[in-house]
Amino acid sequence: MTATLEVSQIEKKVDDFQLGPINLQIDPGTITALVGNNGSGKSTLLKIIMNMVNPSAGHVKIFDTYISHEEDDWKSYISYQPQTVIGYNPFTGNKLKELIAPLYPNWDDALFLKLIEQFDIPLNKRFGKLSQGAQQKLSLALTIPRNTALLILDEPTSFMDIPSKQYLSDILVDWMEQGERSILLTSHQADDIQKLADYLFVLQNGKMIGNFEKDALTESYKRYWMNDALPDIPVSGEVSRNGKQIISNQPDITEQYLNDNNLQWLDRKALDLEEIITLLLAGKGRN
Repeated sequence: MTATLEVSQIEKKVDDFQLGPINLQIDPGTITALVGNNGSGKSTLLKIIMNMVNPSAGHVKIFDTYISHEEDDWKSYISYQPQTVIGYNPFTGNKLKELIAPLYPNWDDALFLKLIEQFDIPLNKRFGKLSQGAQQKLSLALTIPRNTALLILDEPTSFMDIPSKQYLSDILVDWMEQGERSILLTSHQADDIQKLADYLFVLQNGKMIGNFEKDALTESYKRYWMNDALPDIPVSGEVSRNGKQIISNQPDITEQYLNDNNLQWLDRKALDLEEIITLLLAGKGRN
């Protein structure tokens, strides 16, 4: 199967910040969440993918087509919603739709109108006069219906209320079911990632921590409340401890160690995704 997107050995140096080298592959039918600390390079990576920033090294391909300034064919495969859109402020929603829709042969007008109705967006009001939440919703309504193979969303739920976030999640799930499509998104919202993502691509300070299958990742982290005192040396699989609590990212190995050493635990529970991401960014639990 041909990958939707391939990022190969991408690097970018800006002043004292170094991004990469980054390697990332996104396959059809998957949603990947790009997560990391503030300033980790998430938005910069998206801009490199969109050819808005030139990398210092490496290349990007979509369906085996190199993304470059010389060719425009790749643009028909990607829809991109940045954190901040530029140039929309003077135009009404109606005018923006009139300008954007003809550029995309698979534009879904019914989906656009559905989003407008659900989000209650006034199309006759200039973009710059809308609230931040309404701007975000209109931007999404102008991006998702383009129906390209790859949808890139940079913090799509920013400024949105809880009901709108839930509706957006439902829309994106339905959108993914319409064909071999892919989504790459950034988010600081663990709930959004939990609901939508198949994979987590983790960045820290420009460095690639890893690309993790979400369900396997959440299954691999367990917290144990111990009945017995823990040894001074780390338990096999242990990534963190606090008093008589330990966290393991290899529970089978940890439990074997505890059994072999006659150490009993009172309870065991899975960690939530936010805790796991925090551990990864703290340098704990990387195999």
